[in-house]
Amino acid sequence: MHQRNSVGELTERLRRDLDRYSPGEKLPSSRALVERFRVSPVTVSRALAQLAAEGLVVTRPGAGAFRARPRAATAAAGDTSWQAVALSADGGADLVPRTVDASGVLVSLAAPPPGVIEFNGGYLHPSLQPERAMSAALARAGRRPGAWGRPPMEGLPELREWFARGIGGPGGTVTAAEVLITAGGQAALTTALRALAPPGAPVLVESPTYPGMLAIARAAGLRPVPVPVDADGVRPELLADAFRATGARVFVCQPLFQNPTGAVLAPDRRGEVLRIARGAGAFVVEDDFVRRLAHADAGPLPPPLAAEDPDGVVVHVCSLTKATSPSFRVGALAARGPVLERLRAIQVVDTFFVPRPLQEATLELVGSPAWPRHLRAVSAALTARREVTTAALRRELPEAGLPFVPRGGYHLWLRLPDGTGGTSQAFGPGGESALTAAALRAGVAVTPGRPYFSAEPPAPHIRLSFAAVAGEGEIEEGVRRLRAAWQEVRPAAAIAETRSTARR
Repeated sequence: MHQRNSVGELTERLRRDLDRYSPGEKLPSSRALVERFRVSPVTVSRALAQLAAEGLVVTRPGAGAFRARPRAATAAAGDTSWQAVALSADGGADLVPRTVDASGVLVSLAAPPPGVIEFNGGYLHPSLQPERAMSAALARAGRRPGAWGRPPMEGLPELREWFARGIGGPGGTVTAAEVLITAGGQAALTTALRALAPPGAPVLVESPTYPGMLAIARAAGLRPVPVPVDADGVRPELLADAFRATGARVFVCQPLFQNPTGAVLAPDRRGEVLRIARGAGAFVVEDDFVRRLAHADAGPLPPPLAAEDPDGVVVHVCSLTKATSPSFRVGALAARGPVLERLRAIQVVDTFFVPRPLQEATLELVGSPAWPRHLRAVSAALTARREVTTAALRRELPEAGLPFVPRGGYHLWLRLPDGTGGTSQAFGPGGESALTAAALRAGVAVTPGRPYFSAEPPAPHIRLSFAAVAGEGEIEEGVRRLRAAWQEVRPAAAIAETRSTARR
């Protein structure tokens, strides 16, 4: 069971038990709660902290936990209706109204209820995270001289150099002076879009693409314009058409194990994308988010686009978060030319700098023998999970379209039947949402495909992540639950007919 699930269950049980105590009365000791509920002391501590945050319990160091006394009556609520006008007044008619909507991001950040299998997670399961190595690195970092002092605004020189080697490769095409340390990939993307496009401007995006990037663009008042992706990445001829039609000066892409399709930009398209962008006088924001999550059978990876770009077309974004922990938010921006100073200025204005202890801990982690061991272990684990997931899907849901199985990343992109392939058992309007809701009722959380499209999607999809689950057995069970949800949304007879046909 996940630690957070244990905490949630204990919190709920203690919340129900509070009625047995008078206001101000002491609750059982932490040791007694550990023995009674058979949980760890950490779980008890976190559950009591949650109740204290809710104002139901008061904790006193050395004395214990007590039921809180009733709160005084709250003042009458004010009238905040005026804010509807203020928040919608974004400027002149020539600006694109901002849409600050985090729903596409929250679908992969929100923890599902206890007992629900997490096929919607965007991070490694705790069993795959290098928790021991990160803790040791943080402890060593805290003992470094000056660890709690102010770091250079651009980041620690040694860390910038480490990222530069990873981006530019052995040829050294990217230098430390061209790298800025950021608080993870999301912050880097936010800085890049703010630096490169003014409010109201169009920005070209892959279709489908990462919902978090679409949320950034819309919150900044930008207008995302979709450019279709196939199994070989973005289609260059459509990219050129989009630049001509919109006058855009920014294209955001994920050339390696694209989210959500898993596509890798084909070798013959890499130079073409850079040539098209250069001809349009535009930047390419390269989101290299899962390079460190290549599978064991991936083979040699293509270098980042930034390594092959002498003209400063590419603004490169990368992060260690996906390969470590959601709380290990350290990433990098790499660029050359005048744009680097603008990126630096915006980052300083927004966040000043990444905390030095975290930067020092990063240096300790990536410089330790545990780091390559961790990457090898994750690579092997993700490979095995991918194989188990694809086999289960083909066995239980053969009608779900799985045209491409990536050799990197942590998810699969399934196309739901929509009738265009000749099947009579199509998902109708709202079928994607219906399947997502039915899956949650069946005990498995999946990600709907709609948030990945900046315009109308060509078909219904769902995304399945195999990184956030506990193991291969949970994957098998999760797919079985998804099949039950599928049967709820579509006739069970159609499923049986499809499986029979697949066996023949």
